[in-house]
Amino acid sequence: MPVHSHNAPARPGWVPFLRRWVVTTLAVLVAANVIPGIDYQSPGALFVASLLLGVLNAFLKPLLLVLSLPLLLLSLGVFVLFVNAFLLYLVGQLVGGFEVAGFASAFFGGLVISLVSVAVNLLTGNSAGWRVQGRIQRRPDEDDDHRRPPGNGPLIDV
Repeated sequence: MPVHSHNAPARPGWVPFLRRWVVTTLAVLVAANVIPGIDYQSPGALFVASLLLGVLNAFLKPLLLVLSLPLLLLSLGVFVLFVNAFLLYLVGQLVGGFEVAGFASAFFGGLVISLVSVAVNLLTGNSAGWRVQGRIQRRPDEDDDHRRPPGNGPLIDV
């Protein structure tokens, strides 16, 4: 068994993908049970819908966000909820046995899926992109000659 650095454990490429798919499937399952107008006919349809949603989020969503950048800036990022709704609605149109009744269902379903995904990732420690780290630097007094080099001030890494 190879020895890996404690800071960056090596994982096969499919493990993070599988983890994201499980989280997305759980989030879509919650949305289907909470939001009227989102329904699935079988577990297979749910799995396919969550897989397609993950693929669309990985490949189509970045393109849609770039194309809608002016709206994202004007809405202070709120427009991303409409992009999420569009993708969920699209999945409902493409996957047989997975239904999204209308845009309102897609909007609130996308919101639930986002919230559940963030919560599950935070609870399971899989939130690599959501790390916030702080560092406090002591202010030097006028008679204190101990100065720190620049760049060691407060840090927020998200």
